[in-house]
Amino acid sequence: MADTIKELMTEDPITLEPKASAREAAERMREADVGAMLVVEGDELKGLLTDRDIVVRAVAEGKDPDDVSVGDICSSSVVSVAAEDSVDDAIKTMREHDIRRVPVLDDEKPVGIVSLGDLAVAQDSDSVLGDISAAEPNN
Repeated sequence: MADTIKELMTEDPITLEPKASAREAAERMREADVGAMLVVEGDELKGLLTDRDIVVRAVAEGKDPDDVSVGDICSSSVVSVAAEDSVDDAIKTMREHDIRRVPVLDDEKPVGIVSLGDLAVAQDSDSVLGDISAAEPNN
């Protein structure tokens, strides 16, 4: 069982700059088979963008995905954890903030992302969420 977030995070998460379009983000998510990516400027975390952000804050608002930037639709008040934080601390943080994914930082630089599913697999792989999260993607 993992003790620190570094042991179970997804390293080298998909990133985009704030000026990238929502369409580009959606295409990158599809290619990588992920539902979230980090919005960064240089080494600085600017936000977290999810597939739901694209749908709710762009498509459902009638915005053209080619014209709306990820910087305009991402969550910019991002809660993060440190790579050396304990799994229990990350769980507590996610519970306190009601979030499903959290960027992982090392010296204030984004180095990974951890999801509720990652934590479920690490803590209780026999749970329904752990079992589903460990399964191969079916697109």
